[in-house]
Amino acid sequence: MAKNISRKTVFGYLASYLLDLIIINILAYYLPIQFKYPILFHSYISLSWVIIAYKIDFYEIHRYNKAIYILGLLVKQFPFFFITLYAFIGFFKQYIISRINLGLFFIAVFLVIGAIKFIKYLYLRNYWRRAKTGLVKAIIIGNNAKTVQLSEALDKEKGYGYKLVNQFSPKQKNFKIEDCFSFVVENNIDEIFCSIKELSDSQVSSLIDFSDKNFVVVKFVPDNKRIFSKKLNFEYFGYLPILSLKENPLTNKINYLTKRGFDIVFSLFVIVFLLSWFTPLMAIIIRLESKGPIFFRQYRKGSDFNLFACYKFRSMAMNKQSDQQQATKNDMRITRVGKFIRKTSIDELPQFYNVLMGNMSVVGPRPLLIQHTNDYMDKVSRFMVRHHVKPGITGLAQVKGYRGEIEQDLDMVNRVRFDVFYVENWSLLLDFKIIVQTVINVIKGEEKAY
Repeated sequence: MAKNISRKTVFGYLASYLLDLIIINILAYYLPIQFKYPILFHSYISLSWVIIAYKIDFYEIHRYNKAIYILGLLVKQFPFFFITLYAFIGFFKQYIISRINLGLFFIAVFLVIGAIKFIKYLYLRNYWRRAKTGLVKAIIIGNNAKTVQLSEALDKEKGYGYKLVNQFSPKQKNFKIEDCFSFVVENNIDEIFCSIKELSDSQVSSLIDFSDKNFVVVKFVPDNKRIFSKKLNFEYFGYLPILSLKENPLTNKINYLTKRGFDIVFSLFVIVFLLSWFTPLMAIIIRLESKGPIFFRQYRKGSDFNLFACYKFRSMAMNKQSDQQQATKNDMRITRVGKFIRKTSIDELPQFYNVLMGNMSVVGPRPLLIQHTNDYMDKVSRFMVRHHVKPGITGLAQVKGYRGEIEQDLDMVNRVRFDVFYVENWSLLLDFKIIVQTVINVIKGEEKAY
C-alpha cells in the first residue's frame, strides 16, 4: 500500500500553504480595505483559507493530475473563500470596510494564487519530463488493450514522473505471481499496476498481502468484474481510469502534520515538566537495587519496517535474554522496582524521547520484539499494515486488553486486528480516546501489566 510521507513532500506541502498565506496577508495589508481591527482580519482570512483548503484538498495534487484538475480546485476553493470574506463584515460588524476594495482584494488573491498554482504545475510537469532521478518506478501486470493504453500513457506523458520498468503477462504458461514479487523487491519498485481480469482471486489476494508487507503501492486497471470489499480511489492516467486501494488517513498531509504536531507538543510537555526531574529520581532508585544502565535500549521495527532504538527505564536485572525473551508472569529477571514501574507503565516514559525524535508516536501500534515480528509477519494476515505508521507508546490494541505477553497466536491475531483498524481509521479524536483510556487503565491496573 502507500509508503509514508517523506520529509521533502511535507516541506513542499507546508511551503505551498505558507506561500499562499503570505500572499493573502500581503495583499490584505497593502490594499485599502479599511478594516478597523487588522489583526482580527488577518487571523480570520488566514484561518478561513486553511479550513477551506483542508476540506476540499486544495493542496492534494499528484503527478498525474491534468491542468483541468487544478482549475477545478480553484473553482472549489474561491467561492467559499468569497463567502467567508464578506461574512467577516456581518460577523464582526465591520461596516466601514469598503465592499469594492474587498472585492478587488478577492480578485487579486484569485489571480495571483491561481497564476502561481498553474506556473508551479507547469514547472513540475516540465521538470519530470527531463528528470533522471526521483521518478516513480512501476511495473504492469497484464497484457490487454487497457494495459497497452496505460503503458503508452506512461511512456508518452513523461510529466507524470513515472518510469515503467517492466511488464508481465499472466497469459504466459510459465507466469508466476511470485516472480513479479521477486522483481519488485530486487529492483526497488514503487508501484504495481495490475489488470484484475487476468489474475485469479488468490493471486489478487497474494498481491494485496505482498503490497502490505513490502510497502508497495498497488493500483488496478478496472474491468466489469467485482473486485473486493475495499474502499477504492479513482485516478486518471490520460483518459484511462485506474483504481487504487484507499490510502490510510495518515497519508493525507494535513492529518500527518496534525498528528506530528500533537506528538511534538505532547512529548515536549512530558519531557520538560515530568522527565526533567523524574529521570534523576528514577536513576537513583534503579541503581540502588541493581547495577547497570538507567535506560534499557531495545531495537524494534518501526514505520516502513525501519530499525530504531526503543528506550525504557530498566526494569530487569542485566541479562542476555532481554532481546529475545518477552517478560512473563513472575519473571525472575524483573527487579522489585521494575515490578512496580512495569505495573504502572512508568518504564515506558522514556519513549517520549523517541516520539520527539520522530521514530515513535504517542499513539500507534506498539512495537514488537524483533523475534515476534519475524515469527508472525508471514503467519498473521495483514500484519505488515501496522508498520505503515509510526509505532506508539500506547495503542488501540493495548487499551482493548491486548498488551504484554503473547501467550497464544490468537493474542497476536487480535492485536493486529485492532492495529489495522487504527491505521485505516485514524483520527485525532481516536488518539485522544486512546490516551484517556490508557490513563484510566493504568489507574485501575491491568491483568497483563507485568
